[in-house]
Amino acid sequence: MAQSQLSPTLLDTASLKELKKARIAIVYTEWNEKITGELIAGAERVAKQLGAVITQKVSVPGSFELPFACKQLWENKKDKKSAPEAIIAFGAVIRGGTPHFEYVCKAVTEGIVQLNLMLPVPVIFGVLTLDNEQQAIERLGGPHGHKGEEAAITALKMIRNSRKKH
Repeated sequence: MAQSQLSPTLLDTASLKELKKARIAIVYTEWNEKITGELIAGAERVAKQLGAVITQKVSVPGSFELPFACKQLWENKKDKKSAPEAIIAFGAVIRGGTPHFEYVCKAVTEGIVQLNLMLPVPVIFGVLTLDNEQQAIERLGGPHGHKGEEAAITALKMIRNSRKKH
């Protein structure tokens, strides 16, 4: 197995041990469910280890729908005490023989960027953009780490930053 190129700082969770009951929501795609299921499992493992709560999980058909569903999830929050402090968007787009891949990847990326500028909580980009399924395996615990775990760590670090009084 190749050496992971991940930064040790990225995966450092020591600073997150003090974070109490962080609330994370997950929006995920039904398309490529084997991959997104493993992304979710990785995020849930990290959340459990660090005492975070997954407040809700919402499925959408494909990656193109992720930005709308993240926005809708936030707008439909019941109250501040149960509202997520971060949202993770999980999907997997695998290149095919048409330009569809580029359109979907560009749209979902731009949509999540817009959400990060609009919403008062961070939306974490957990969408894998892949040439083939082997690349997914490499990003679900292989030489490129586990992107579901990394997304949860990122969400928790952003929650920590949001909770700090600057």
